[in-house]
Amino acid sequence: MMTPVTTRLAGLLSLLGLLVLTACSRGPDAPPLQVELLSNLSDRVGTRLSGGKADPAARPPLTRAGLNEIKDPYIEVTIEKNDVFAYLSRQQLRRDDSPGTVAVWRTEDNISLTLRNGVLVATRNLGNDILSSSALVDGQGADGPAHSGARRYHIRGLDNGAWQLDMLCARRDLGADPIEIVELRYPTRHIQERCQPSQPGRSGEIVNDYWVDSRSGRVWQSRQWAGPNVGYLRIRQLTTGG
Repeated sequence: MMTPVTTRLAGLLSLLGLLVLTACSRGPDAPPLQVELLSNLSDRVGTRLSGGKADPAARPPLTRAGLNEIKDPYIEVTIEKNDVFAYLSRQQLRRDDSPGTVAVWRTEDNISLTLRNGVLVATRNLGNDILSSSALVDGQGADGPAHSGARRYHIRGLDNGAWQLDMLCARRDLGADPIEIVELRYPTRHIQERCQPSQPGRSGEIVNDYWVDSRSGRVWQSRQWAGPNVGYLRIRQLTTGG
């Protein structure tokens, strides 16, 4: 039986105040309903993205009308194994010597994900973090993995050391697979990356899935492995800031 717990709605009080309830009130003398919603949700703010079991009823009722008021890019991230979720704002967008564009997304309490062309390459403050990993992107055309090949993960160990995981990944285009994110439907293709350990004697498979816009090449949604402690993250783009 699932029990209510506090859920980390990190860094999103400003976002919650601009949901569909923005335009509603109970009368000329009553506070807007979004103020009440914000007050109720703020009582549940406190746990980290990496902790606890989430109460699905605590997830705020996002609508496109509310999200259209948001001027900054946000993603929604859910830990699949316990349904704990948070909203992360984009703190940095840059290019470096490797292909693709690097985006750093962060919560208010400094949990962060780093994505290169939509591919997860680092986490911080989730426990046994991915310190770094390569990404099979080419920096041109569509985001997500562009080809098959080797991927290398550097993962933090329990002793604050790091261990290396070398994988051989095969990219597959599973075809057209439109998705809907908060009332908007996107014409996406489902790209899958299946990775097997390249070291002899190691077993286990990592399967990463990406839903890539057939027109713009943007990754709107993904399911990606975030290390042995966290497992899989479900990520979806709520706002682009554009």
